[in-house]
Parts: sequence; structure tokens; C-alpha cells
Amino acid sequence: MTAEPSPTEIDGMAWVRERGMGALATKMGIVFTEFTIERAVATMPVEGNTQPVGLLHGGAYVVLGESLGSMAANLHAGPGRLAVGVDINATHTRSATSGLVTGVCTPVHLGRSLAVHEIAVTDDQGRRCSTIRITNMIKDR
Repeated sequence: MTAEPSPTEIDGMAWVRERGMGALATKMGIVFTEFTIERAVATMPVEGNTQPVGLLHGGAYVVLGESLGSMAANLHAGPGRLAVGVDINATHTRSATSGLVTGVCTPVHLGRSLAVHEIAVTDDQGRRCSTIRITNMIKDR
């Protein structure tokens, strides 16, 4: 019997392709470009995800952040375990109106029962638009 690979031995992008991102992330045009335990990156178009006044919707930032943070926590959790969100918050500091935004997710804490990630979302000019923090509880399936 072969042991399952540890999360650090898994090809993160292959894991995302196999697992899928979920219907909401797909509808919003989120594309994962990098995915490891230490760093996960995804982009999302502004177009199609705006408020009536043409600004990227605050909830869209949160969807991008939760997609990155929850997927990263599940990769950390490893086989036979599941990470589920228990808290998320976002501070929006700038409005994106066109192009793509990029979310970069890094761990704040990776424990046995909790994972906390910070996601910095920037616009095409590299200016921070939103900072999101998500906490996931990790449990056995």
C-alpha cells in the first residue's frame, strides 16, 4: 500500500485542476495561476463583476479571497481532512474599474485545527485594492 503524498509533495496546480474551483469562481472568471502551500495566486476580471456604478463589487473581492484562502487551507489540510470557512473579513482601500485584479494568498497560521490566510488583491497597476483575511477550521472528513 502506497502512502498518500504530503501536501508539500503535491503539485498544487494539478490538484486545483483535478478538484475544480467551484461554480461561483468559474462564473466570476477566476483563474488560478500559482498554487502551493506557501503562496496561491489567482486573477479575476473586473468586467462582469461590477456594481451599477462600474466599480468592482466588494463582494467580488471577497469571493476571490475566499476562493484562494479556502482552497489553500484544503491543500494544507491534506488527504482525509476538510477545511471549512468560519470567518472572513475584508478592507477595501481602492476601487478597480477595468482590467484584472490579482489575489495573492499567503498563510498567517497553518495549524492542525485552524488555518488563517491573508489575501492581498491588487489592480493592474499593482495598487492594493482589498485586504482579506480568512480563517478555516480543519476537521476530519
